[in-house]
Amino acid sequence: MTNLLLRNIGELVTNDPALGDGSALGLIRDAALVVEAGHVVWVGPQASAPVTDVVQDLGGRAVIPGFVDSHAHLVFAGDRASEFTARMAGKPYAAGGIGSTVSATRAATDEQLTAQVARLVTEMRRQGTTTVEIKSGYGLTVTDEARSLAIARAFTEETTFLGAHVVPPEYAEDPAGYVDLVTGPMLQAAAPHARWIDAFCETGAFDADQARAVLTAGGAVGLGGRLHANQLGPGPGVQLACELGLVAVDHCTYLDDADVEALASSGTIATLLPGVEFSTRSPYPDARRLLDAGVRVALASDCNPGSCYSSSLPLCIALAVREMGMTPAEAVHAATAGGAAALGRVDIGRLSTGARAHYAVLDAPSYVHLAYRPGVPLVLEAVGR
Repeated sequence: MTNLLLRNIGELVTNDPALGDGSALGLIRDAALVVEAGHVVWVGPQASAPVTDVVQDLGGRAVIPGFVDSHAHLVFAGDRASEFTARMAGKPYAAGGIGSTVSATRAATDEQLTAQVARLVTEMRRQGTTTVEIKSGYGLTVTDEARSLAIARAFTEETTFLGAHVVPPEYAEDPAGYVDLVTGPMLQAAAPHARWIDAFCETGAFDADQARAVLTAGGAVGLGGRLHANQLGPGPGVQLACELGLVAVDHCTYLDDADVEALASSGTIATLLPGVEFSTRSPYPDARRLLDAGVRVALASDCNPGSCYSSSLPLCIALAVREMGMTPAEAVHAATAGGAAALGRVDIGRLSTGARAHYAVLDAPSYVHLAYRPGVPLVLEAVGR
């Protein structure tokens, strides 16, 4: 079996504190890495590297684990550029804009939706993302939610049923009936294609009792729970996520002291999505407050056609450092190991022995350049899927 030595790595981020400098990033300088059968089988100083069949010299470039994007909405049709233009002119963002994407998605063919996902996944890989979670949520019928997830499953094992995104127009007068549909026939059709279940717990979407019903029903058929919460204003979502022991709760923009305490004590990961705040001119989450309180944090793109049509985790890293009080090390860790933890994964988000060989080669000497040089395409190569 062929093994590959990556040598002359100027700076290697392993995300293993037992390695290298002992930090959370486990930095090794002048490093080498050996890959065999898609897994890391050796990592350490270049001077100690074993002999292998194939050698790749990286010329002093940095290597990081591939980004793990734990929150993305890629199965959709159409765009909402006019909505973005209106926001930039001062119109506030509201959850109701999702309806226009629902109409376009329902009208699209499977082939059109598949091509859209393929385009965005390719775009993500060019920017260093090697694992992505993909949600449904723009079909909102039994058939459209199931087909959205079946399409997503062709690209990732991390698929999330988000039938509880918004109440569609045909159920506007009967939201309780829609929740019954989501927790009944729609869940039954979606579950074979999903690993997770999610709900949008916000004013204009679903309240805490409705979100609880959706997550409880998903858990009963073996789906892990996730939640959109506290994006548009204060609310009960973060507390609900912590109470239910969800692995992650996403957005976390508007938090009070009790929310922060609940996150810290429960271990539920706060997934922050700064691309949304950038694209909606909303306040950024206070990552520094969360980290200082002992909350685990992930960064994800929330790539979607409405509130954040960006697939760039390097942009999210730069925004987290510039606007949210994170250090470059914290931001890179949150976009790699943090994203992996938010998906309950230990085989990705790190580059130590036994991990999957998912990595990105930067055309830069250090991971710091991801924040230091915002907007520059620094990912030379992304490996692993």
